[in-house]
Amino acid sequence: MRGKIASMSSEETMAISLPNFGTEFDADRYLDRELSWLAFNQRVLELAEDPNLYLLERVNFLAIFASNLDEFFMVRVAGLKRRIATGLAVTSSSGLSPQDVLSKISAEAHRLQERHAGLFIDVIKPAMKDQGIRIVRWSALEAEEKTALHEYFQNQIFPVLTPLAVDPAHPFPYISGLSLNLAVVVRNIETGKEHFARVKVPPLLPRFVRIPGNKGVADARFVPLEDVIGEFLGQLFPGMEVLQQHTFRVTRNEDLEVDEDEGENLLLALEKELLRRRFGPPVRLEVANDINPQVLELLIRELDISDEDVYHLPSPLDLTGLFEIASLKRPELHYPQHHVITNRFLQPVEDKDVSIFSVLRQRDVLLHHPYESFSTSVQAFVEQAAADPKVLAIKQTLYRTSGDSPIVDALIAAAEAGKQVLALVEIKARFDEQNNIAWARKLEQAGVHVVYGIVGLKTHCKLALVIRQEGNQLKRYCHVGTGNYNPKTARYYEDYGLLTSRDAVGEDLTKLFNQLSGYAPEAEFKSLLVSPNGVREGLVERIEREVAFHAAGKDSRIRIKVNSLVDEQIIDSLYRASCAGVKIEIVVRGMCALKPGVPGLSENIKVRSVLGRYLEHSRIFAFNGGGDPAVFIGSADMMHRNLDRRVEALVRISQPDHIRELNAFFDLCMDERSSSWHLASDGTWARHQVSAEGTALIDVQDQVMSEVFSKRKSRI
Repeated sequence: MRGKIASMSSEETMAISLPNFGTEFDADRYLDRELSWLAFNQRVLELAEDPNLYLLERVNFLAIFASNLDEFFMVRVAGLKRRIATGLAVTSSSGLSPQDVLSKISAEAHRLQERHAGLFIDVIKPAMKDQGIRIVRWSALEAEEKTALHEYFQNQIFPVLTPLAVDPAHPFPYISGLSLNLAVVVRNIETGKEHFARVKVPPLLPRFVRIPGNKGVADARFVPLEDVIGEFLGQLFPGMEVLQQHTFRVTRNEDLEVDEDEGENLLLALEKELLRRRFGPPVRLEVANDINPQVLELLIRELDISDEDVYHLPSPLDLTGLFEIASLKRPELHYPQHHVITNRFLQPVEDKDVSIFSVLRQRDVLLHHPYESFSTSVQAFVEQAAADPKVLAIKQTLYRTSGDSPIVDALIAAAEAGKQVLALVEIKARFDEQNNIAWARKLEQAGVHVVYGIVGLKTHCKLALVIRQEGNQLKRYCHVGTGNYNPKTARYYEDYGLLTSRDAVGEDLTKLFNQLSGYAPEAEFKSLLVSPNGVREGLVERIEREVAFHAAGKDSRIRIKVNSLVDEQIIDSLYRASCAGVKIEIVVRGMCALKPGVPGLSENIKVRSVLGRYLEHSRIFAFNGGGDPAVFIGSADMMHRNLDRRVEALVRISQPDHIRELNAFFDLCMDERSSSWHLASDGTWARHQVSAEGTALIDVQDQVMSEVFSKRKSRI
């Protein structure tokens, strides 16, 4: 699959002299990607630490930090450990040995988890108490509250508990990943002999149990579920005396390994692998810091885990449960509501819904979610296509979607109406596999042609193609986005999308869908860059052209916004451009292995990170192009997996007003008056949120919302 440089102008195709790119750089020019990820999660933690944020938003960021770290251990740490164990691990591009990386991860993760737990115990809990939201322990409850919770235990908890004993007749039980557990020591009243048992805290029950009798919304009191279970453990062990109980939690390797070449049926192979995932080796053991040393020794031995992988933390463990408390309906403790609006070109006219197809025949529409509504743009595009009798076919990629997706419903309705419908479902979307399998089968049963892409590659691109009969010809309408077709995440993921009827884009999407669903030969694209063989090559060529334009005294600049920037070839190309004098601005949410501001290497590169109420998710690549700007949006991050092992697509933006809008977004993100984190050459991130005079800097996301709202009436 090849993706040539898109839509070259005549000026660009002239013979220009590209510089010699054989520059040798120092071996230590990259930051370590894993440590960079931990630095990203520290930025999330800094949001939770921010006293200027709304309290329940701080609680939410605490939960996000915990959830992020769980996934990091399940995937990144587990993968590194697996490679070390099999002898496949190699020195990282940062120059660190695999064991050095693991040791540094352990040290930093211990520090961050302790900081996270301390923030909750010492700062957030007292602040919540001041607002009438209290998490209390059993000993703090009133007698009538204990009675009510005893009834709750009997009716809702006790029937689903399964105590598992450990003795010669009962081997040490399997501890499932991310489960919260009680390690219990009991003594036989008759014989005096002590026994160990494990009780799993039911994961489908509320992590924090709301105490009955709370007085209204403003008075919410909770008790950890394990406290309720612990108080009545004696009922699980009749004839035994409960001597000790300690909470612990295990994280396991939960990354998937599916050999598509060996599996005759990918769905069945994946379902088997999902079952295997539950039995991956442990990579982290979290224990309450008051755990008995002998009980801890037993857990370490039976789980076959090293002391380095044990995390001693204050109770309660598993603060992902704070998501429940963060969702309390206390508007004064949340961000003020942003008013999501319909894109100005798609707004109803005289109370009648506009035909998206008629709009796209006049112009392209650039969407910016969640500031602009997903449901009245992308979702409406698919729904109008499904209902339109002139639409003959709909083709769409689905990477992640919600459990009650109106997009899926529209595709089913289109198929039932006799239209040709192709859905390319990526069933290997990490941690969404089970959901995607269910939707794939539902689509198949409705008559949708469901395919799973190209063997060995994940299909990550976000594409929709509608073919409509208009007179005696067919017209193609397209959507290319940076985010998933998921109406729920579209409410809090920041993403761009392009709706267009440009012939070049329609032809490219037709070629790409044919490659994904059939045996089409390799194609060349006019408006797209397509990986695995086109995105990296296309971007590197664009970077090199900016160097040539700069050398010729023409307008040159490179701007990139991604979730992650760790690909060495891209980074080296940016280093070479910086050495040649090209100004480079990078906005990255997560990992960044590039070192900015290094004399003789990257002094012309600035890196910023914007985090806030919305998850920055869009990918934008902008080149000044000697006065003929080339700007792309799409699905690809600058990572090996995206550029080598995924089908990704970037689309070139053609309308001048859209190019101005995207560059204005970069201007805002990079502005010294905007709040952001700045990356230093040593890999540390410094938060800039107040000016030298002590005034708050501009919140990027609030400013974008304000600008989108202010131009909602303009169609110019």
